[in-house]
Amino acid sequence: MDRISIKPVVTRNDMRDFLWLPWNLYKNDPNWVPPLLNEVKKQLDPRFNPLLTRGPYRLFLACDSVGRPLSRVMVGIDQADNEGKAKKEGYLALYEAVNEESSTLILNHACTWLANQGIHLVRGPISPTKGENLRGLLIWGFDSPPVLMNAYNPPEYATYFEKAGFTKDVDYYAYHYDLKRIDVRKTERVVSYAQNKYGFRVNSFDRNNIEAELADLKSILEHARPEDWGDLSPPNLEDLRAYAFQLRDLIIPELIPIARNLEGKPIGFAASIPDYHRVLMKNSSFPFPTGWAKFLFNRHRVSGARVFLLFVIPEYRKKGVSGTLFYHLLLKAKEFGFTYGEGSIVAEFNIPMRRGAERAGGLHYRTYRVYKKEL
Repeated sequence: MDRISIKPVVTRNDMRDFLWLPWNLYKNDPNWVPPLLNEVKKQLDPRFNPLLTRGPYRLFLACDSVGRPLSRVMVGIDQADNEGKAKKEGYLALYEAVNEESSTLILNHACTWLANQGIHLVRGPISPTKGENLRGLLIWGFDSPPVLMNAYNPPEYATYFEKAGFTKDVDYYAYHYDLKRIDVRKTERVVSYAQNKYGFRVNSFDRNNIEAELADLKSILEHARPEDWGDLSPPNLEDLRAYAFQLRDLIIPELIPIARNLEGKPIGFAASIPDYHRVLMKNSSFPFPTGWAKFLFNRHRVSGARVFLLFVIPEYRKKGVSGTLFYHLLLKAKEFGFTYGEGSIVAEFNIPMRRGAERAGGLHYRTYRVYKKEL
């Protein structure tokens, strides 16, 4: 094969090649959903992505001898997250590759860059914002398009990572729900009983009181993280603000129920978003602003949603709070005419959540994997 060179993204042409590489890779794949370019650009802009303000990062391209892009990766360090850690960590995101050779070269180059920064361990692919989008490689369940904010890639990517010396870190599961088969009336009495016995209520996210609502979500996330979740850390308020800003045009407040006890203390919440991918598949191949305008015009034509967060603080677990939040989402989904849902992504070690998803009628149908490598 022709000589392959690795270069950092510096010029506008470099950035164009970085952004458009997926279109070259997936143009004949019927299951790929093109992203909105303007949203990807925001993920790479420190003004909109707080992660990029917390440490050094680089975008790398692997190109052939005539300059055609073959692979890409984002690599960086969250210095705030590394505070107090003896073993400093880096991350990989936005990985794509045409073939194994270019993949190995760019992954090795990224790892060398991290090692030169004093990093001992790298994990990835993660979300480019450290959020709930694009986490991991899809390793099982390639037969249909992904739902909104979830990754999609060829099956061979897992082999590429393993041949570059990466090993499994954590697997994450996605559960499919056929809403036409779920009868919400069966859980109505149980939900009412739980709310009366344990003293809590559920309300939808208040868009007119966003700062207070985000503070409550942050409080829940800080208290709800299980001790056995290791290095996973909750987002700070700045991250939540940025995440809410990124999703401001996509959020439906009724799909973000928040549970509070009778004193008003936040005790749990769920977050769901309509699966706009069916719209994006038809419209986002157009560059901004055309693709964005077409998306906004057609976004009501959705028939499903993704539940991507559900947290309950320890004092209220096993008291029907998570079931009540899920019941609220089911009611709203049926009101909107949705016929399917996805619960994702659920960490393999989160056994209570996995059992709850299955009891609620969820079918495990996709697996995503985050890898790690000692440097």
